[in-house]
Amino acid sequence: MNETQVKSIKPKPAFELLKKDPRSLLIDVRSSMEFLFVGHPVGAISIPWIDEPDWVIDPHFVAKVRQLILGGASIDDKHHSPDIILICRSGNRSLEAGLVLVESGLTNIYNIDEGFEGPLDENHHRSTLSGWRFHGLPWEQC
Repeated sequence: MNETQVKSIKPKPAFELLKKDPRSLLIDVRSSMEFLFVGHPVGAISIPWIDEPDWVIDPHFVAKVRQLILGGASIDDKHHSPDIILICRSGNRSLEAGLVLVESGLTNIYNIDEGFEGPLDENHHRSTLSGWRFHGLPWEQC
């Protein structure tokens, strides 16, 4: 498996891709608590890669993504599958999840390499160097 099979994308181009093609899916792979309380991109669908209470990789992750694609009628005659754009906190979990999706045969997989909050800065704060929120893209929280 080769990491280059998962396309790396920055937050702003990912947002433009989502606006350009309404079939595109933005999947937030962070835990359900992160999704709810830290916030998430507007329109993102939560499918945790690792979640409480066991904090193990969801063995049904690929099936849930495939169900989302088929359940949303996201496949048409011209395209095998829509663009699937993955996001997590800083780009690591979403890359790992993307590699598994590619390995399962899905195509058009993107990883937002800066994530939602980006890396820690010198003061151990996030959203100060990069990430979806840093770039002022639409987000919400519960």
